[in-house]
Amino acid sequence: MGSSSKKKKEKQKDFQKPKLKVGKAKPKADNFTDTSFKAKSIVVKKQSLHTTAQGVVAECAHHLGLLTHKSDTQRRESLAYLTGAVNTARAANSPLPQPVSVIVPKVGTLIYDNSKAVREQLLRLFEVLPPNDIRPYVEDLVRRIRAGMTSLSMDIRLSSLDVLDWLLQTHPQETISCKGGWVHTLKCFNSILGFREPVSSSAPQKWSTAASTVGASHSDSEKLKKLRAHQLTSLASFLKTGIVEDPEERSHSKEEADRLKRMCFPLHQAHHHLYTPPTAFDHLNLFGPPPDEDNRMYTDRHGRQRALAKLVRPALENGLKTAKKEGGMVGRAAGDVGKVLQEGLHDFDDDISDHDD
Repeated sequence: MGSSSKKKKEKQKDFQKPKLKVGKAKPKADNFTDTSFKAKSIVVKKQSLHTTAQGVVAECAHHLGLLTHKSDTQRRESLAYLTGAVNTARAANSPLPQPVSVIVPKVGTLIYDNSKAVREQLLRLFEVLPPNDIRPYVEDLVRRIRAGMTSLSMDIRLSSLDVLDWLLQTHPQETISCKGGWVHTLKCFNSILGFREPVSSSAPQKWSTAASTVGASHSDSEKLKKLRAHQLTSLASFLKTGIVEDPEERSHSKEEADRLKRMCFPLHQAHHHLYTPPTAFDHLNLFGPPPDEDNRMYTDRHGRQRALAKLVRPALENGLKTAKKEGGMVGRAAGDVGKVLQEGLHDFDDDISDHDD
């Protein structure tokens, strides 16, 4: 009996209401969970909101560091900020927030960036930079352009040609006369276009697009034609800059040139002796190893004609013969290259070049 009464009392406890006393908290349930939290905050006591030149300099340095960010959107936005900052500084005739010697080495690798938007924004940045400050970095840019021209991506190859076209407009002589700028670039054009030297005079080369179709599908035929046409158009501009005589110089007759020399004597050749840019004597290669023919600097038109005729012309002319037969935009572009080649070599004598060597 004792055990049964004890069980009844235990059951009654579940239905009894606890007696609450004034000023005493209600007891917590056994399954109570504490959900309270404390918010922590960071307070910056000193904040600078100035938009002075020092702030722009720091922002440009920050965005230069973001050019290697994994997000292509961030890289494009950083380039856009740098473009706006440089454009604003040049419009106000004030110093650039970051010197070109810092900007160009940082952005050079973006010539073959995977994002099309980044490459387009990079070209806009190049266009607003002071041309005179870019001159010492033309050789490095040409080397990176050749790397982009041989990329597996068709978009990168097209964008690299756009940068080359910009260089030919802003720095034509530096582009063709820097180390490797002439022969190496021409051989690069022959390689990407698939031009090869003929096996024999009776067996012309067949048109090959193997170098241009790497990584492309059959549905990209129109894009490939556009790419080849752009390559040939850029090649025509490159050859015209290197071997076609300047129309202004050609307009003067021999008598007029002699008259000007007599009038300016003894200073008619002073510009040859007083021309001292930072790279004026690089072609002498005084302290470096002897360069090969591909990487040599060709600073005069006759030297470029001789190197073209000796190292590039057979493959170039043989490839153009078959490229013209394709017709369309590619055939027209190949015809333009042939006209430039004929115009640039009309006064060139192979026999004289052999004696010069």
